[in-house]
Amino acid sequence: MSATSSRPSYAAVLRIPYARRTFAAVLVGRLSYGMVPVAVLLAVTRATGSYAVAGTVMALFGATSVFLSPVRAALVDRYGPRRALPPMASLYAVLLGVLAVASWRPGVSGPVLGAVAVVAGACTPPLGPTMRTVWSELAADRGLLRRAYSLDGVAEELLFVSGPLVVGGVVQFAAPAAAVAMGAVLVVAGTFAFVTSPAVVRMRGQGAVPKERGGPWAPRVVAGLVPPVVAAGGVGLSLGALDLLVLAFAEQRGHGDDVVAWIFAALSAGSAVGGLVYGAVEWRSGARVRLSLLTAGLGLALAGAGLAPDLVTLTAAIACAGLFVAPALTTAYLVADASAPPAARTRSGAWVNTAVNAGVSAGAAVSGLLVAHFSPALGFALAGGTALLAATAVGAGKRRGRPAAREESGMEREESAVERVGELR
Repeated sequence: MSATSSRPSYAAVLRIPYARRTFAAVLVGRLSYGMVPVAVLLAVTRATGSYAVAGTVMALFGATSVFLSPVRAALVDRYGPRRALPPMASLYAVLLGVLAVASWRPGVSGPVLGAVAVVAGACTPPLGPTMRTVWSELAADRGLLRRAYSLDGVAEELLFVSGPLVVGGVVQFAAPAAAVAMGAVLVVAGTFAFVTSPAVVRMRGQGAVPKERGGPWAPRVVAGLVPPVVAAGGVGLSLGALDLLVLAFAEQRGHGDDVVAWIFAALSAGSAVGGLVYGAVEWRSGARVRLSLLTAGLGLALAGAGLAPDLVTLTAAIACAGLFVAPALTTAYLVADASAPPAARTRSGAWVNTAVNAGVSAGAAVSGLLVAHFSPALGFALAGGTALLAATAVGAGKRRGRPAAREESGMEREESAVERVGELR
């Protein structure tokens, strides 16, 4: 069942039949993703006594989780959420449980933890991409879908802020491994509640696409997917470099790392506000244009942040940069969804998700070189320049692909007409 509104709002999104039940269930499962990285890092550090081993285990876990995300999403597209997600979530939870038991007490072998982490990461259920596919089925017009994606993005931002706080609360009373086990319980509970929602029950898999038809990845689809992937990768690279850059900025001015958390809280707050405002505004420009401008806005804000004279100004500048994060990623998901056929919707969203997460990981790795060889101001400029480069690539690609641009403009006009008359899809 789908819903529409002549004046879509966030309330209209939550009034869609089964939307609140489905969204609440999937958020329970996705809270695990905000908890598990911190919990595993703390548990492995305590079990092995080595930060190097803990970092390696987390890198292995993150690599298989991020880079195999499109493969797992392909299984959801082919077999449907009800058949694909429960086995993934169950195996993922069992492996997290093994990791929790193995790391409960000191003395476990680092390679053993690494092996379990690799397999666990490979089984991570793609709850975020699947929920966005559900939103695209529930929301009848692009205005309502934009608000649904914005709400989803803001909620995800808050989950990744609250997840570490939950872990912090757990470790006050129990071993870090208990937080790992808690993450396993949450992902199973959330996934099974999600797939039993009527909104998900009616979603069927698309099955295998005959090879002679070229599969879902026709050249047109691939071309449409490149801009959101490039933009998401640029956003991820820029954000991934921030951790060490902010820390270096603070230490250069005689402050400890205790203030860094507040600066990243400002980034998350800015992102949440920006996402809510973005979803509430009726935009006349095309999604590809907005994607380029929002990514460029993030780049300019980060480059300017490096010129801040003190931490107060830097915090304000980072909050301003955050205003562009959720809107840019929301737009990337919208563009990917618009370019994808039904047989590849979840995979398209997963590619954007993979791009931003891989970008964050790469940015974190590169930031060590930036801090070691450049001043924080120049490091911020280079981080912002990465987002600007991605924005330029997206904008240049749109100018070269003029027929696609005309097609997008026509689509936007048609969608606006649907919104005005409140027509049901």
